Amino acid sequence: MGKYTIGVDYGTLSARALLLDLETGSEVATSEFIYPHAILQAEFFAPNALDKTASLEHPQDYLDALCFTVRDVVARAGISADEVCGIGFDFTSCSVLPLTADGTPLCFLDEFSKEPQAYVKLWNSYTALEESELITQTAKAENAPWLKLFGGKVSAEWLFPKLYEILRKAPNVYAQTAHYMEAGDWLTWLLTGNRIASASFAGFKALWNPQTGYPGNDFWAKVDPKLDGIIGTKVTTDVRNAGEFAGGLNALGAKLTGLNIGTAVALPLIDAHAPMCSAGAVSAGQLLLTLGTSAGFIVMDSEHRLIDGIFGSIQDGILPGLTAYEASQPSMGNTYAWFVNNCVPASYTAEAKNRGISIFHLLDEKASKLKPGSNGLLCLDWWSGNRAPYNNFDLSGMILGLTLNTKPEEIYRAIIESCAYATKSVLDVYRNGGIDIHDIRAGGGIARKNPMLMQIYADVMGMPIRVADSAQPGCKGGCIFAAAVSGQYADVFAAVEDLADKCETIYVPDPQRHDAYTTLYAHYRRLAAYFAEGDNPVMRYLRTV
Repeated sequence: MGKYTIGVDYGTLSARALLLDLETGSEVATSEFIYPHAILQAEFFAPNALDKTASLEHPQDYLDALCFTVRDVVARAGISADEVCGIGFDFTSCSVLPLTADGTPLCFLDEFSKEPQAYVKLWNSYTALEESELITQTAKAENAPWLKLFGGKVSAEWLFPKLYEILRKAPNVYAQTAHYMEAGDWLTWLLTGNRIASASFAGFKALWNPQTGYPGNDFWAKVDPKLDGIIGTKVTTDVRNAGEFAGGLNALGAKLTGLNIGTAVALPLIDAHAPMCSAGAVSAGQLLLTLGTSAGFIVMDSEHRLIDGIFGSIQDGILPGLTAYEASQPSMGNTYAWFVNNCVPASYTAEAKNRGISIFHLLDEKASKLKPGSNGLLCLDWWSGNRAPYNNFDLSGMILGLTLNTKPEEIYRAIIESCAYATKSVLDVYRNGGIDIHDIRAGGGIARKNPMLMQIYADVMGMPIRVADSAQPGCKGGCIFAAAVSGQYADVFAAVEDLADKCETIYVPDPQRHDAYTTLYAHYRRLAAYFAEGDNPVMRYLRTV
C-alpha cells in the first residue's frame, strides 16, 4: 500500500491541492477550486459600506475548497483515504477574520452578514493605514525593541491594525469577537480541534517573536485602552513553529476532507514560505523568489540579524535552526494583468487572436526583441504601494520617459524590468544586512511560464536563477511538511532531501545585458529615493484627491 500526502495552497482567488506519492516523489494529481464569492464587491454589502482599498473574502469559500479539492485529488488518483498519511497547507497572509468562541466566523451570523468588518480581510486590504500608523507611533514612543524586527514600521496589512480597525469602525463586531485569527490558523482549529497559531503567520504578520512573544497587553492599552487584554483572549498565545505537527484530523476535519480521523496535519505556512521546501532552498544564503500575483523574497540564515527595509525576521520561522527573513512586492503579476486589461490596443488583441496565441504571449514575443534601455522608459513598480524597502502604501506606480513613439511592448517590458529592479533592491538590502546570498531559486507560475521575464531577472540580478519544477510549489511544500509530521521521515530536512525539485532549468545572466541593467538600476534607485525618501508629498497627495 502506497503512502501519499496532500498539500493545499490557498491563494487569492482559488485554492489548489496536490497529491504526492512519497515512494516515487511523483505529483500524482492536482485540483483547483475557484472561490465562488471571489473578492467581495461593494454591492454585496450596503451602499457605500465598502472602502475602495478593502479586499474581503467569504470564509465559506475556504471550506468548500477544502471539501472539493482534497476529495478530487484522491478520486483522480484512484486511491483510498487509508493511503493518505498527512495533509499540509499554506495560506495568503495576512488574511484574518473574527470568530465566535466556538470558531464560527462572525459573518456567518445573520446580524453581521452585511457588515464588511465581519469578513476575512485579505493580505492586500489596506483600509487600516491609520490604525497601523497609530500602533507604529506608540511603539516608537515606547522605544519598543520588537519594532526593529519588522523593519521599524507596522504594516496596515498585518493582524493588529486590522483588529484595531474593527474596534474603531464596528465596535459591535469587536465586542462579539472572541478570537481573531489568520484564516490558515482557523482551518487548523477546525481540522484538529487545536487552537494554535503558526509562527509563520504570527512571526511575520502579528509582531510575535519567540523570545518575548507578542507586544504585551500593557502596550496595547497605551495604543487604545479598549485594546487592553487582547493578548491571551482574542489573540492566542499558543504559537508553534510552522510545519510542526498540529494534531490528527478530528471528526469535523475528517468530514470536511473525506480523510480518516487521525490523519496527521501540519501547521500551515504563509503561501510565499511553503515553496522553500519544494524548491530545496533550505540552507543559509539561498534566496527564493516566489513570483505570482505578488512576489515574495525569502532567505534564511544561521544568524539572527536586525535588517532595515524588510518585512520581518523570525528565528525558526520556516525551518528549525534558521532565521527566516521576508521581504515582498505587493504587486507583480497583477500589475502585468492591469497593463494587459487596460493598455493594450485593439490591433494587438486582434493580432493575438488571429495567430491563436494569448495577448501575454504576443507581448512577450515583441518585448523579447528589445535591448535593455532601448525603450527609453523607467518605471516605479508601486501599483499597490511598496512593502520593501519603504513599507509605504501611499506610494504609487510611475512610468517615466513616454513619447509619441512609445509602443505597448516597450511599456510592458519596462514594467517587468521595474519589478526586477525592485527584486534587486531587496537582494541589496539582505546583503547590506550581512546575509551572504549565494544561490537564487524561483517558484510560481510566472517563473515556470515566462522565459523572457526570468532572463531579465537573471540579467538584472547578475546571478544565475534556478527555477523549481513543480507547477504547484506551495502545495508541494505542504506535502513535504505533511510527510515529515506523519512520521514518514525523520524530519523535514530528510523529506526535502528526498522529495524536493531538482531545479534543472537555469537562467544565466548575460554580462553585457547585466552591465546595461546596472546603469538602469542605479537610475531606478535614484527615482525611487526621490519619491519615497524625505518629505515628498506628491504621490500621497494624488492618492487623496
